[in-house]
Order: sequence, then structure tokens, then C-alpha cells
Amino acid sequence: MKYHIITFGCQMNVSDSERIAGVLEGINFKKTSNINEANLIAVTMCSVRQSAVDRVHGLVQKFKKLNPKIKTILTGCILEKDRKKFINSFDYVIDIKDIKKLPEILKISPTRQAQKLRDNVIFAHSNYLDITPKYSNEFSAAVPIMTGCNNFCSYCVVPYTRGREVSRQAKEIISEIKILSKKNYKEIWLLGQNVNSYKDGKTNFPKLLKMANNIPGDFKLCFITSHPKDFSDELIKTMKNCKKLSKRLNLPIQSGDDEILKKMNRPYTVAQYKALVKKIRKAIPDISLSTDIIVGFPGETKKQFQNTVKTLKEIGFDMAFVNKYSPRAGTAASKMKDNVPWAEKKRREKILIELVNEPR
Repeated sequence: MKYHIITFGCQMNVSDSERIAGVLEGINFKKTSNINEANLIAVTMCSVRQSAVDRVHGLVQKFKKLNPKIKTILTGCILEKDRKKFINSFDYVIDIKDIKKLPEILKISPTRQAQKLRDNVIFAHSNYLDITPKYSNEFSAAVPIMTGCNNFCSYCVVPYTRGREVSRQAKEIISEIKILSKKNYKEIWLLGQNVNSYKDGKTNFPKLLKMANNIPGDFKLCFITSHPKDFSDELIKTMKNCKKLSKRLNLPIQSGDDEILKKMNRPYTVAQYKALVKKIRKAIPDISLSTDIIVGFPGETKKQFQNTVKTLKEIGFDMAFVNKYSPRAGTAASKMKDNVPWAEKKRREKILIELVNEPR
């Protein structure tokens, strides 16, 4: 029996797919890169952008041309409204937290009646992060330290697809890093929607980093993603003192205008963000700083966009991941008027990308 996995979205989704692979290989499935050879296809979905959801719809049409005996699974970040749309297109539509029970799920007949029974009666969510993953890379590995989010940024669906923040036990995380170190992995990424808010009893994120830093081995520690509101002085000091910690930091600003930040439900001002960056750079002069930015957020005027341009020039990021706003159902921003034309969003995106790529 062979399986094929298709992954959309962020590193967290890649990590989820590695855990799906771990479960499937535990029941004697073998991975294939050829979708036509597969007996089972698993799609790890991303709901952050509508374009990613549209790509899953496109896959459904492709699956119809394959052998009808091939079983298909949809999991990952799935909004409830999308789950209802896809339930007739995939044999199994399951919550990512249920992948540990794939061996039992696959024994159930893929019908709507069985789907309802499976979701509501048979399975309750379990700690899927303790699954031993089948890593897809021999140099770099991702270790999720938490899942979910409590921030409810107005444009983001993560709290609705992954739920509230749940931190993984520190001993499990450290155990996984030790295994990776012994296997000679050179780069280990700690993942979370907001790693800064990690908390396991008395172990917060800076303490977890210190514990990981003390593990013997020749590897570099990285983490993603950080929220500016939770970036503490303790974390800055830890980053400065831990030799294994990478000098790369992604710190999403999302906008350089205070009014837009407020509409995004980002609880900091541009001035506060700048002060934080100044503090980080003073402690770690060789830090490489990247950020995330959304252009064309509902109501963003040309003047407000120019405030973002000005902010980027002042801060001087080494890299920026620029995204054009697109509404996602279920978020607060989806109820706002999406009044910035797509062509204008593309223009603003181009300006920021060219600005960040200018030699300094």
C-alpha cells in the first residue's frame, strides 16, 4: 500500500504532514511521489488565504480522473464552512488533532453517515503532536511546541481552525530535539502560531530555549512565529546568550499605520514596534530581521500605505513577506468592506518588495 501527501501553507502544515506520514508508515504504508501509484492521498489544507482553498477545489477535479479505489483524506486547517463543502469530495475530512487515529478511521466506510458518526461519536481529539514524525528533510527539521492561537487578529482564521493555544509538554519537545541532534540534524525549527506565549507549567519560551540550547550537538536553533506584544526582555536576553540560537528573527509588523494595526486587532503601535526593534538590535547587533506585511487591508488609504513605506525605510528589514489582503469568511475583517482594488493591492505589494530588495 502506498500513500501520497499534498501540503499547502506554512511550516506548521509541513510538520503536520510529517506526522501523518509517521502514522501511515506505522501501518505499513510506503510513500510515493507519484500520485497515480498511491492507494491513499492525504491533503494537508491551509485556510489562511482563499487562494489556498481554491487550490484544494482544483485538486478535487484532478482526483476524479484517478482510480476510484484510491482513498482521499482532507485535514489541516479547515474552516467549518469549508469542511461542509468538501465532505462529499473526499472520503474522509478529519480534524488535524485526530490523525493519530487514522488506522481506525480508515477502517470506517467513507460515507456521510460514517463521517457523522466518526466526528461526533467515535473520536475525541488527542495529543497528535506526540506522534513520531517521518521527517521530510535530512538537514532541517521542524518541532512544533504549541498549536492554536489566542490573538484573534481580525484577518486570521487560525483560532477558528486550530482552536485556542495549547502548549506541548517541555519534556516531549526536548526529547524530540535530542533525537534530532543525535541524527545529526543541523537546523531545528521550533514552531507555533505564537511561540512567545508558550507555557508549560513553570517553563516559558525563554526557559525552553535555554533547555534546548544546552542539548549537546552541532545544530542551530530557529523559531517562528513571534508576536511583538509578547516579545519580552527575558527573551531578548536569552537570544543574546544562547549560542545555538540563530541570529535570524521574523517579527511580523503587518502594517506601518496605527489605525490599520488597530483594525487588524494588533495590540501595539508603530512606535512600540520600533522601540522593540531598537532594543533587540542593541542587544544583538548582528540580528537579521524579517517581517510580514499585509497590503490593501479594508479601508487602507494611500496615505496609510505611505506610512507603511516610511516605516519600512526607517526600520530597514533584511526581508519582508508581503501579502495582498483577501477576505476569509468567519474573521472579523471579512465583515469590513474590501474596498482596495486588486490592481492597487498588486501595486502596493510591488512597491514594498522593491523597497526591501534595494541594496543598503
